[in-house]
Amino acid sequence: MAAISPSLLLPHGQTLASPPLHRRLLLTFARRAPALSSRVPARKRHGPSRRSPPPHAVAAEEAAVETEEPEQQASSAAAMVVEVEVEKDRVVLPTNDSSERLLRIRHTCAHVMAMAVQKLFPGSKVTIGPWIENGFYYDFDMEPLTDKDLKRIKKEMDRIISRNLPLIREEVSREEARNRIMALNEPYKLEILEGIREEPITIYHIGNEWWDLCAGPHVESTGEISKKAVELESVAGAYWRGDENKPMLQRIYGTAWENEEQLKAYIHFKEEAKRRDHRRLGQDLDLFSLQEDAGGGLVFWHPNGAIIRHLIEDSWKKIHLQHGYKLLYTPHVAKADLWKTSGHLDFYRENMYDQMNIEDELYQLRPMNCPYHILYYKSKLHSYKEFPIRFAELGTVYRYELSGSLHGLFRVRGFTQDDAHIFCLDDQLRGEIKGVLDLTEEILLQFGFNKYEVNLSTRPGKSVGSDNIWEKATAALKDALDDKGWNYQIDEGGGAFYGPKIDLKIEDALGRKWQCSTVQVDFNLPERFDISYVDSNAEKRRPIMVHRAVLGSLERFFGVLIEHYAGDFPLWISPMQARVLPVTDNEVNYCDEVVSKLQSHGIRAELCHGERLPKLIRNAEKQKVPLMAVVGPKEVETKNVTVRSRFSGEIGTMTVDDFIARINYAVEKKTSL
Repeated sequence: MAAISPSLLLPHGQTLASPPLHRRLLLTFARRAPALSSRVPARKRHGPSRRSPPPHAVAAEEAAVETEEPEQQASSAAAMVVEVEVEKDRVVLPTNDSSERLLRIRHTCAHVMAMAVQKLFPGSKVTIGPWIENGFYYDFDMEPLTDKDLKRIKKEMDRIISRNLPLIREEVSREEARNRIMALNEPYKLEILEGIREEPITIYHIGNEWWDLCAGPHVESTGEISKKAVELESVAGAYWRGDENKPMLQRIYGTAWENEEQLKAYIHFKEEAKRRDHRRLGQDLDLFSLQEDAGGGLVFWHPNGAIIRHLIEDSWKKIHLQHGYKLLYTPHVAKADLWKTSGHLDFYRENMYDQMNIEDELYQLRPMNCPYHILYYKSKLHSYKEFPIRFAELGTVYRYELSGSLHGLFRVRGFTQDDAHIFCLDDQLRGEIKGVLDLTEEILLQFGFNKYEVNLSTRPGKSVGSDNIWEKATAALKDALDDKGWNYQIDEGGGAFYGPKIDLKIEDALGRKWQCSTVQVDFNLPERFDISYVDSNAEKRRPIMVHRAVLGSLERFFGVLIEHYAGDFPLWISPMQARVLPVTDNEVNYCDEVVSKLQSHGIRAELCHGERLPKLIRNAEKQKVPLMAVVGPKEVETKNVTVRSRFSGEIGTMTVDDFIARINYAVEKKTSL
């Protein structure tokens, strides 16, 4: 991890470790070593991987033939420390990776819950029940459940736990498993059995009363589970196998921990995450909306959110120009043949919208920006002397998403990606990757993100390109990371089929991880589009192509930013930087002059009056305006303002020019006033 002091980056003099709460909730993550040896060894299992996403997180964008939308779920590190000052207590929250016991508890809880459901609701059918990041879930084919039903299920689970029933592993033949499943009339389990390739088939029993197809692991008996460390959280609909053409199931989510203290700490964490939910804050602060009349997953940026987006984009463009990138704007649609050449119609069709017929030619909304940049590259002949060539674009793309998968700004159907593509020579690759990492660090630092997890993904089993070029590209990525001095994990075989890659996950104020940045070497598209350059011997050669994104989707990054700051944005991107407040209406005329002067110097300021001063201050604080300039008779007489910070309280009385100078300096340095 690259560590950078955050003291000048966060508003109101905070650090990432001290959010502005009436009780402080401090969450930090222990770092895993570069190797993956600390992970719990993978096990075969019947059903989803234990890496299944948590209920509150949104699944990653599907793999594509080139730069894919970065992962959006928050993944845990080895351990999380939660400190709640009011309780004067420190609780370490383990993860499934760091605690084998916790993983066994959660998996067993899923079975206990299924047993309780089938006991209370005869005729309900079971499907799958994996453990997940913060607990477990199980899917049932049954009538819709209510919150009242969840309470009944939890009471029955408590009874099962109290009975201290043993968990018994049994190995049976495939035929015996099939006969037992048919005897129970469990059609979903029969389908699961057909998908299991391993022999023998393993079954886990809870006492002699209930069993499930499973490869484990589990605790020895239900008595090892603390009833006070388990909670059923919610119920939701889920299609069987994620297919909207298949039955809608009832999915019950639960959380489970090793002890009651851990559950309490987790609940505190959930409360803070709820307070920061970008969907609620987006509405409260009038930042954005999703208008159903226009269609799901399509974002409307309101004036407050639009100004933040403008500032993000403006800063992004300036930095890229400083780093030698050329800016592009490309169309939102293209002939379908382009996507056939790129491979999208073969590998990514399910994520693309239907084609449009325009004058007997088929056109397609773009799901990616890369083919456009390649077409521009091919529009003229290039010499080796021109390299490296860097193109960058804030390009809006469109992905087909089911309505059930949409989630605020985190999963949408139309979004803008901060895409860039670098064309370079073999001996330039290391330096270009290092340049991308430097630029990434510079951009993320502006927004207060100074902690991140870095992963290097290497060649998968199926890939394109020679051994030599893979080795050179992977070595260049490693060397660039070493040049940065960053710790990183190696994900063996986790690269894309077209090249190795670096993925970077930023850590927010709650310690959650969000994948935004990615750097990917591509051996596929240069071949598909037959791009070339002329070398020093006047011979045609194939350049190396690098895809990279820093923020990923602007929509999702904005959502992360909202939750990171809980809507208390840094002064430089705050929608309204200063609000001028008169003590009485007698000072309104002078306040108008102050606002005009602030605005003339590029400061986002407004006048609010018509209420008593305490209410005006409360309103400004509620709307998270960083600075208030209070004006009374004395300020009018001396041509001053008394400045109040939302968190620091009264700063003092100063001239308007001094106030302007301080704001502009803070904005330039991206500090608080």
